Amino acid sequence: MTHLLKVHGTRILNGADPIVLRGFGLGGWMNMENFITGYAGTESQMRRALRGVLGDEGYARFFDRFLAVFFTDRDAAFLKSLGLNSVRIPFNYRHFESDDAPFEIREEGFRLLDAVVDVCARHGIYAILDLHAVPGAQNQHWHSDNPTQWAHFWSQRQFQDRVVNLWEHIAAHYRGNPWVAGYNPINEPGDAEGSTIGPFYRRLEAAIRAVDPDHILFLDGNRYSTQFDQLGDPLPNCVYTAHDYALPGFVDGGPYPGVSRGQYVDRDIVEQTFLARTAYMRETGTPIWVGEFGPVYTGDPERDGQRLRLLEDQLAIFSRHDASWALWTYKDIGLQGVVTADPDSEYMTRIAPFLERKKRFGVDSWGATDEGVRHLLEPIEALFREEFPDFQPYPWGAPRWIHGHVRHVMFAEAMVGEYARAFEGVGPEDAERIADAFAFENCRAREPLAQILRRSVGALQR
Repeated sequence: MTHLLKVHGTRILNGADPIVLRGFGLGGWMNMENFITGYAGTESQMRRALRGVLGDEGYARFFDRFLAVFFTDRDAAFLKSLGLNSVRIPFNYRHFESDDAPFEIREEGFRLLDAVVDVCARHGIYAILDLHAVPGAQNQHWHSDNPTQWAHFWSQRQFQDRVVNLWEHIAAHYRGNPWVAGYNPINEPGDAEGSTIGPFYRRLEAAIRAVDPDHILFLDGNRYSTQFDQLGDPLPNCVYTAHDYALPGFVDGGPYPGVSRGQYVDRDIVEQTFLARTAYMRETGTPIWVGEFGPVYTGDPERDGQRLRLLEDQLAIFSRHDASWALWTYKDIGLQGVVTADPDSEYMTRIAPFLERKKRFGVDSWGATDEGVRHLLEPIEALFREEFPDFQPYPWGAPRWIHGHVRHVMFAEAMVGEYARAFEGVGPEDAERIADAFAFENCRAREPLAQILRRSVGALQR
């Protein structure tokens, strides 16, 4: 029997029975990201450019089809076959509210979210609802639909009020639904001052509890879910979530074991990092949920083999510490997903030349290196070291801030229109057909990754 999940000490319970949540994040669906589906810049930039090329009807038919086929019963059945029991569902506030009409909630957002919650329920899979992009942007990067590297959410009460209002409506809508494991109110906060996040979480928790007193809240730490000292004492029926990306798993990561970004990393270091990132949970006696983790894959068999070993090590570490987890990400165009678009599909062949240019300019923060633009970045980095040695902008310091502006904002914005032009001449019917590239039956499974999950999760269930 399925009960509303609840927190009891260090465990999540289904009734009286402990449950460990193991699953995927559904990135790229109701919150799109450039490396997942191939465009440059942010989702809002891409959508404006694509509407200009496809026209209103073509745009509507492309996205209606894309949103309908990205996660269906066939996807849920595949995840269940891997032994998984949960899906973290990221969504952009724009599906529920327009900036032109703040506080007016759109039912269309619930129609989309309900469809996947119901699909998951039919296959015995819990849904965790994740607000991944908020008004004003909660962090400094593209995945919060932020084109600027400034997170205005934390300094403007109007944005915070809108998020509270949205969650009150979501909580009322899903109150009592046992297949919703809980609410993940804000993904990867980046409160640079660190003084707003704690009080805001308490305000938001009270507002949600007034509407829905029973569902778990999954609360991310500050600094992209790695810092918890600013949150204060734990709130009741809350799970605090760490994100645990390991250095060798990044696109510029080194061998595993070996040196990545100047630091030697082996299994012991991976576990030490996990323990440091989850210290708050153990100190407060609350459950551990790793809301995001996972390596990217390069296409090189040797390096990808090392990354799969890294993943196996992380899964074993999580198991040893009774940690729930959501692997990032389920479906994409080939960088990270366990299900990937077919490179011979019309969608992929149309954007293939654009992907090569995007790679050359290192435009995707998650999916590209700076190899092709080092000659441009080196003098800027040298200038900052000499002229502004004390400049250490939040959250990761000057070098990554420079790359953020040059590669992931300036170059990315210049390339937004190039992606859209790959669809010039596409009529409404063709636009709908092209979106079918993301249907499960038209995709490929990354079988080595799938095998690791079957083996790792199956061993735990025996």
